[in-house]
Amino acid sequence: MSKRVWNSFLIAFSMFSKVPMPQADWDKENMKYMMCFFPGIGVVIGLLAYGYGSLCVWADFGSLMRAVGFVVLPVTVTGGIHLDGFLDTIDALSSCQPKERKLAILKDSHAGAFAIIMGCIYFLLMLGAFSELSLHALPVLCVGYVVSRCCSGLALVFFPCANQKGSLGMFADAAQKRVVLIALLLWLVLSAVVAFWLNTGLSVLLFLTAVVAYGYYYYVAIKEFGGTTGDIAGFFVQVCELMFVYALMLGGKWL
Repeated sequence: MSKRVWNSFLIAFSMFSKVPMPQADWDKENMKYMMCFFPGIGVVIGLLAYGYGSLCVWADFGSLMRAVGFVVLPVTVTGGIHLDGFLDTIDALSSCQPKERKLAILKDSHAGAFAIIMGCIYFLLMLGAFSELSLHALPVLCVGYVVSRCCSGLALVFFPCANQKGSLGMFADAAQKRVVLIALLLWLVLSAVVAFWLNTGLSVLLFLTAVVAYGYYYYVAIKEFGGTTGDIAGFFVQVCELMFVYALMLGGKWL
């Protein structure tokens, strides 16, 4: 049992990050508890972002230099896996095709024009928001990297899977959903405790934004695709974190 849990931890970090990890067999048994450790990658990103923010204060970096680091850091840690899902989903949504065709577009490895355009717009939006983000809101945002992954994992438990043969379908089949649900809820509660200890007003804003983002995720996944997939889950993580940055950037000016 303990070996399977350890292997699930290794697979989670190997799949969703570029953090060096020992080899583990990617079989059904080892993947049962993988999503329990998914929010841990958010912890890594959050700690690195907080450390970078502290470095910026110490080195007296300007707002643009700070913003560039905050934009690049999550992509560097994850290897762009969620960004890839974001771009694929944008291509599928932009096609205005039936659900079956949209699912086929998700599996296409080629990037379309809409994906490239929206990818550029996404980074510009992130850069602009981070350049205006008050550093006193940064600790709560760091918690947001965990919250976005908790919500993404919870969708695995609650949302129908649009493609049982895809990567998310494989994880959903292997997962012990009750254990995953309990683990993710514990992560979420711990995140809430930390966030509210840091700043109550900004934490309320963070979690309200998470609810709105999760509702939007459900709407897009069900209406446009008939369920979720690994790519759509990545789309959600990117959109959710963009919404977090804007909410805390605006809220940080008054709270």
